[in-house]
Amino acid sequence: MNNFTYTLEHNDGEARAGQLSTPHGTIQTPVFMPVGTQATVKTLDPMEVEAIGSQIILSNTYHLYLRPSADLVAEMGGLHRFMQWPKPILTDSGGFQVFSLGPHSKIDEDGVTFKSHIDGSKHRFTPESAIGIQEKLGADIIMAFDECAPQPTTHAYTKAAMERTHRWLLRCIAAKTREDQALFGIVQGGVEADLRRESARFIAQQDIPGVGIGGLSVGEPKEQMYGMLEETTPLLPRNKPRYLMGVGSPEDLLEGVARGVDMFDCVLPTRLGRNGALFIPEGRLNIGNAKYAREDAPIDATCDCSTCQRFSRAYLRHLFRTEEVLGLRLATLHNLRFLIRLMEQAREAILQDRYQSFMDDWLSRFQTIPHAVREASRAARLNSLRTQGDKA
Repeated sequence: MNNFTYTLEHNDGEARAGQLSTPHGTIQTPVFMPVGTQATVKTLDPMEVEAIGSQIILSNTYHLYLRPSADLVAEMGGLHRFMQWPKPILTDSGGFQVFSLGPHSKIDEDGVTFKSHIDGSKHRFTPESAIGIQEKLGADIIMAFDECAPQPTTHAYTKAAMERTHRWLLRCIAAKTREDQALFGIVQGGVEADLRRESARFIAQQDIPGVGIGGLSVGEPKEQMYGMLEETTPLLPRNKPRYLMGVGSPEDLLEGVARGVDMFDCVLPTRLGRNGALFIPEGRLNIGNAKYAREDAPIDATCDCSTCQRFSRAYLRHLFRTEEVLGLRLATLHNLRFLIRLMEQAREAILQDRYQSFMDDWLSRFQTIPHAVREASRAARLNSLRTQGDKA
């Protein structure tokens, strides 16, 4: 595909530094992609997103299909023009959101019938329609329609979902018509090592320009996720980018890069920012704590974002306490820049053959969130989504 090329510039162990060329610009990897679910990175102007170093953003097929519709986006000139974002865009296939609806979605061999979380109306996605929607949206990188098996589940069900994902990928490849879009297949297999290897081998054999790694960070312990990456990435082509889907904790980005991942996305930094949780080199800072009320210091003295360069912790706390929208924007800007900068630093370390020491030093200072706390938060979000469907 002339519009899409990947060049592996250098590797330090399994960690990779590369360049990804698309019709809307070249991306230096490893890279974190901010999520603009509904054609916007929440609270931010696209110029602000670009100013913090974002090279590519992600938008969501499921949400844009429901509102405002793919037809309307196409009528308005495609997603880039509609949202005034000049750089590359990746759209997911909508599969993860559909399957997250739980009892509000029904899977068969041809596709998935689901109920909208907005108004309860019924809809259907197939591999062919998921590609058609993404072609109307016009992103640079589009994802195959896949089945993300819930966790925990049985080996038999995980295998069936993986095999269906493989069959659906072949249908996606056949349905694709636009030459200016790159279609990524998706490795599935849950937390079953044999299935991960089988899926990686199958996806690697397909004539596609990139590979997504799906079905991780969906409830399993981090060590298990890292283990599945170790089963997967060695079997993937070296000359194609690897995209770990839906992963955005700083420690997971670094561990993913160490295992050969090039691309990441997640709503975590924006969601945390809107709730007053800010990334710092030592972990997370809760700006609502009373101890910051008179603290005349930036969120992170080492950060080069405009929030840290201009505003104090005391001011940020005041904005959140008074529910001022500016607080959400400033916190979001900081969290996104934190992850983007982390990937910039990781790339520099790879190019200088010092990635392992960089990662070890960074992680020795960063306090992670316990698995039980993360799982409670994830379960609450899923329950909220499914409850919306019940009420619709």
